[in-house]
Amino acid sequence: MRHRPRDSNLGFLHKDRTHAVTSQSAPALTVPDPQRGCGRQGDAGSGSDRCTFVPRPDRNRLDRSEMLLLSLLFFFVPLEGDTSPITCYNDQGEAVDWFYMYKLPKEHSRTSPTEEGEMYLLLEKGSEGWVEGKVTVNDTEGALGRTVGQLYSQGKNTEVAYILYNDQKPPETFGDRWVDNGGSRGGHTKGVVMVDKKQGFWLVHSTPHFPPERQAGEYYYPSSGVINGQNFICVTYPLDRFNTIGEQLQINQPNVYDCDVPESLASLLPALAEVCEKKHLSSHIFPDVKAVSNRSVTLTSKEGTDFISFAKGASFDDDLYHAWVAPTLQSDLLVQFWVRSTGILPSDCSLGWKVLDITLISPGQMFTFKTSQDHSKWAVSPTAAKGGAGGGWVCVGDINRNEAEEKRGGGTVCLQDPVVWKAYRTAALECEACGGGTIQC
Repeated sequence: MRHRPRDSNLGFLHKDRTHAVTSQSAPALTVPDPQRGCGRQGDAGSGSDRCTFVPRPDRNRLDRSEMLLLSLLFFFVPLEGDTSPITCYNDQGEAVDWFYMYKLPKEHSRTSPTEEGEMYLLLEKGSEGWVEGKVTVNDTEGALGRTVGQLYSQGKNTEVAYILYNDQKPPETFGDRWVDNGGSRGGHTKGVVMVDKKQGFWLVHSTPHFPPERQAGEYYYPSSGVINGQNFICVTYPLDRFNTIGEQLQINQPNVYDCDVPESLASLLPALAEVCEKKHLSSHIFPDVKAVSNRSVTLTSKEGTDFISFAKGASFDDDLYHAWVAPTLQSDLLVQFWVRSTGILPSDCSLGWKVLDITLISPGQMFTFKTSQDHSKWAVSPTAAKGGAGGGWVCVGDINRNEAEEKRGGGTVCLQDPVVWKAYRTAALECEACGGGTIQC
């Protein structure tokens, strides 16, 4: 596994600054050399004596030059915090506004190399569709490793807040600091929130036991997430969006297994701090807060892309997609979710909206597999919106279509974008028809 070295972009500044200052050519003044002991010009008795004068730089002038240079450095060269922002990163290590990642399942139809099951497709803002990942999902130099890896490179930082939540927490523990929420009735939610005083990212995903706690000291991808397909959406948001994100999480009732919201950020993000402080409560996460059954909000990314966050709590007591997302978006939906569980909800064409369960998938046309091999939770409009310019809707989240999860918190994040829509729409090949049977999606 390769570990990305921490950025160190200030070293060259010290060198250049020193060179710039010492190479200044300032006019010289003539002053008496104290070691020669001569008197001042014009002193009595000094008529035949000649004093030796040595050059001395004009200190006032040099100070002004230094101040000017430092001002230029301050205004035109990014400070260290700006060169390593809390953000989503791509495979090249570049900060990006958002990305989608599709971790492909292990291909059972052939003898697989050791990294099979760790390959992924990446789609970031500005791209034209799915691109095969440059490394594996377990590599610290991939988009996921670089993004989540910021948590471990930061260490204990009083200027950075983070929350890790997962209804299936990592099996590794460090003492009894965190409560084991596995199997609780909290939200069926998975994600990572990380933010400093300027910006941060919210990663929503479907992978059990991910990511490791900060005390683990390094990024890695769990073996439990290798066999099946998984999905990730990472969005970079400015600071002021994160209190709203905290409120959405309060509705979701997440199982938080590691978090830290330092005092410097708690006053700015009280809702996020509340999510962290109430991490020890599982079945009844927020007993002192009047429950909100569901809420949708628009979250605008750092660079201006509008996403819609849908968050439901246990009291919503209904299917997220058919009862809420489809009518809100005014769109039929094709839904991918984990079908290897009890109480699966069949395709539903009532209430004026068709919500069809996907049965066969081929993202990026890499290879074709059944939904029983895919643990992802995503939905896509079967057709583009009227006019077609904006494409259809794509929603990536953390909750399934089954009876048990009607009574649990969870959510999805939706975007209307033609490139993202095409990437997901072409992945859905076959669906279950309303009333049974298989049809082309």
